[in-house]
Amino acid sequence: MTYCPGPSALPAAACWDLAAPQIHFILLFSRQGKLRLQKWYTTLPDKEKKKIIREIVQIILSRNQKTSSFVDWKDLKLVYKRYASLYFCCAIEDQDNELLTLEVVHRYVELLDRYFGNVCELDIIFNFEKAYFILDEFIIGGEVQETSKKTAVKAIEDSDMLQETVEEYMNKPAF
Repeated sequence: MTYCPGPSALPAAACWDLAAPQIHFILLFSRQGKLRLQKWYTTLPDKEKKKIIREIVQIILSRNQKTSSFVDWKDLKLVYKRYASLYFCCAIEDQDNELLTLEVVHRYVELLDRYFGNVCELDIIFNFEKAYFILDEFIIGGEVQETSKKTAVKAIEDSDMLQETVEEYMNKPAF
């Protein structure tokens, strides 16, 4: 989608592309540099992923908190935000909208908050499978799939109900 403010006689350069960013990977890590969650939408060997993670964590943790949340890195752009003790970092295409990516990160945090009730690092550590599930309900293949918080939370709650039903069924004695 393209947004052009004002009269339509403006040159195309005055317009913004509001297309959702193409996310290459998402990293969640602590202030101590411990990786808590990683989701890759680009295929890379494990050795390369580890090298990238080490490099990005070092870059972001060494930055002053008052600097921009955007870093040009190789042929990508890193967009990150710190929430409490966790950093949420996305790698996007160089031409993608950084502010829209910050909104994507914020929406993920809102979904986590809604599910866990004021999410913290321990929630991610001990319930990492739910954190991945919530991310997968929201982003598929590096693109935002569900923008509605209500719909995403409903899908997560439905999954929990199904899991509880299956567990109850499996715990019943068979005759």
